[in-house]
Amino acid sequence: MVKGAIFQNRAAMKMANMDAVFDFMFSCPRDKDEKEILGSMDLLYFADICAGPGGFSEYMLWRKTWHCKGFGFTLRGENDFKLEKFLSGTPETFEPFYGVNGIDGDGDIMNPDNLTAFKEFVLRNTDGLGVHFVMGDGGFSVAGQENLQEVLTKRLVLCQFLCAMSVLRKGGYFLCKTFDLFTPFTVGLVYLLYRAFDHVCIHKPVTSRPANSERYVICKGLREDTEDICSYLFFINKELGRLEHTNRDILEVVPLSILKSDETFYTYFRNSNESLGENQINALRKLRAYVQNTHLVGKDQGLIRRQCLEYWQIPDITRSQPRTSSADFHYQDLLKTAKDRDELIYKPKIFTRQHLNDFKVLGKFKCYVSSGERFFLLSLGRSKIYKWDGAPTSRSQWTKLEQMNLELPKDTLIEVEKVEELRGEGKGQRRSVVIHITDALILGGKDIRTRHYAHRMEYAAMFAKAITKQSRPDMVVVRAKSVHDLQAVHDILECLELKRLKGRPQPALCYTAEENRSIVPSGITFVKHLNDPWSTAFSKSQQKTYFYNSVTRSSQFDIPLQAIATFGMCAQNRYFWDWSKLREDLSSDDSEKVSKQIMLDFIGSHSIR
Repeated sequence: MVKGAIFQNRAAMKMANMDAVFDFMFSCPRDKDEKEILGSMDLLYFADICAGPGGFSEYMLWRKTWHCKGFGFTLRGENDFKLEKFLSGTPETFEPFYGVNGIDGDGDIMNPDNLTAFKEFVLRNTDGLGVHFVMGDGGFSVAGQENLQEVLTKRLVLCQFLCAMSVLRKGGYFLCKTFDLFTPFTVGLVYLLYRAFDHVCIHKPVTSRPANSERYVICKGLREDTEDICSYLFFINKELGRLEHTNRDILEVVPLSILKSDETFYTYFRNSNESLGENQINALRKLRAYVQNTHLVGKDQGLIRRQCLEYWQIPDITRSQPRTSSADFHYQDLLKTAKDRDELIYKPKIFTRQHLNDFKVLGKFKCYVSSGERFFLLSLGRSKIYKWDGAPTSRSQWTKLEQMNLELPKDTLIEVEKVEELRGEGKGQRRSVVIHITDALILGGKDIRTRHYAHRMEYAAMFAKAITKQSRPDMVVVRAKSVHDLQAVHDILECLELKRLKGRPQPALCYTAEENRSIVPSGITFVKHLNDPWSTAFSKSQQKTYFYNSVTRSSQFDIPLQAIATFGMCAQNRYFWDWSKLREDLSSDDSEKVSKQIMLDFIGSHSIR
């Protein structure tokens, strides 16, 4: 009746159904006091295990757009994730990983080495914290052995439970598909979840076929100190692997006496099985009646469908392929007025001594180290990316981005620099081409042109983190530029040093930033991020930045709307301190050029407001 709606399959609608039933706790996680735990600049991290072709993930990526990052772990082959079918979600922020050997692995979740590799991969990409929630939807055909489904899938269920607890952060959520839950083995597995999470329940969504034994274990609030449970499950999995081709088996993971002694757990489980069993019997009876009388039709199916979609907050529209258009047409669709499009034409002014007077109030400006070619990127989705240098032309402005393996969410428009990053020196030096975002207009359909420059760059950093795929060394890395206050120019200049570069006879001046990444700088770009008469200063008593109005002499911690310089305003008020005409020590005899010493003296003699 509901089918897949706007998604690739029914699995996506199951996830939409369960998310809504549990008050959207998966797409909008909350703490124990029911307060949202994600800020506006926080990514939602999730893992989707044993879940190809990816309906669960497509739903979540549609619900959260690029504001979430997914990690996939499933078997390679015909049931792999089909990212090309993520028509509603953002596949650019989803990263499949297959265990040992990364993208070349087999994705077998029952392989202990794969479990360890996936755990390490997820923790490495979530700052060591883990994901906010895990979805498990594993299963395989048991045709002809339906009554043994619980026994045949028990190791798969165990490994999904183990994998989830290994990669979840404390307080995280978990849902996993199971089948009949009668044997001491699988009931014992759920008991371990019951001990590891604050809340556990068994739920069969209305989108699950009523005549089968499918049900989901829903877990909320991973507790502290669950490592012993993980270690125990890891041991059981290895033992099951060792016994696989013998006539021996493991029949329980928790003694039956313990399961029965916990009256709350035992009673809940018995009632759940009886209730689900009764519903399944009724569904089978109804199914038999429909088979025996093909003229029977369920009442109000259309109405029920509409009510379900409304409750799950899913649009009642037909799934369709996105329309294709030229880059120029797409660009005009994003920026609808000529005035908006003209903002991309502005070039930074070359910074000379005569501009120093514009910088008397240092708090009006931000700066970043420039290097490489500057241009705009426009994405029509996945690898359909186009570039333009901002120069007015009567011909087609946008040309296909070539020789760079890069994917960006559809409806993205950013200003970037193509930078060569260096690690090491001499013959052992490694080079990589990287995209640095210097400003952002639209990110995955989110228009942020009117946001403050610092906020735009925060969004850019969040965006770059979401699309980064560390398992894909063949793909170009995207970073947000490190943006500094003007007082930091002294520190930037102190980080400059001559380095021997591979393929160059003479050492070159390099700037070394985070993680020992070096670039050959072309200069510093200054951006006026506040409108007159506003500037920023730092409160020593409050230990945070505030905004100061030099006319009214008033100050406040929240940025005033009238102070915000939009993208267009920032584009018109940029200056580029070009180092190409200066000596290696950034000195110059030219009276118009700004040398290193002149700049340092100027900053040292002026206030931040």
